[in-house]
Amino acid sequence: MILFGLKLLIAHILGDFVFQSNKWVKSKQENKIRSKFLYVHLAIHAIALIVLLGFDFNYWVGIVAILITHGIVDVLKMYFETKKNTRSLFIIDQLVHLLILLIVTLSYTGFELNFEFLNTSKNLFLLFSILNVTFVSSVFMKVIMGKWKLEENSPNKSLKQAGKYIGILERLFVLCFVILNQWGAIGFLLTAKSVFRFGDLSKSKDRKLTEYVLIGTLLSFAIAISTGLLYLWGMKNS
Repeated sequence: MILFGLKLLIAHILGDFVFQSNKWVKSKQENKIRSKFLYVHLAIHAIALIVLLGFDFNYWVGIVAILITHGIVDVLKMYFETKKNTRSLFIIDQLVHLLILLIVTLSYTGFELNFEFLNTSKNLFLLFSILNVTFVSSVFMKVIMGKWKLEENSPNKSLKQAGKYIGILERLFVLCFVILNQWGAIGFLLTAKSVFRFGDLSKSKDRKLTEYVLIGTLLSFAIAISTGLLYLWGMKNS
């Protein structure tokens, strides 16, 4: 199943990302269904699928299904796309394509949906750890750090919710490093963050911003490290 699915996925990547230029994308946006590059794009997908599946025409129904649905999704995207929804439509477009590939893969290989993995303490501890350093910690950090209001931290001077996503990625990295017993990498991450924030901290006229960043960083790292240690303890004692 995995091998078959990977072949379909690689064909999709070749067609949608490797062999599709910006010129083609622009032409499709402007000319919609009349753009010749829409059909060239689908032809590349067809060639990639046929080659990767080893010229085995037992899969012709699946190939045709992928091409037709891919074309329909692309055309719908062309007609509904605006400057405001470009990013969201791109994500939806790719998710639909991947869902179709998954359905075709399952139709040929067969797959039984199984939730037995939720009955193992290892997987449950990992799921708990990931949720804790992402969603739970984000709310916890907001409540704790919301005690202080800084002018330099105004949302008008930074990307929307950038701090939240940086914190989530930061804690995920730390969690991975703890689980993999790579403590030196945590120090490297802390140093890298300090270097990037040095400009902001050096321009601050008082030490409030420095203290705010320091508290937030140490709290974020503490949550991630403690969660990682809890995961390792759970693995050892489960």
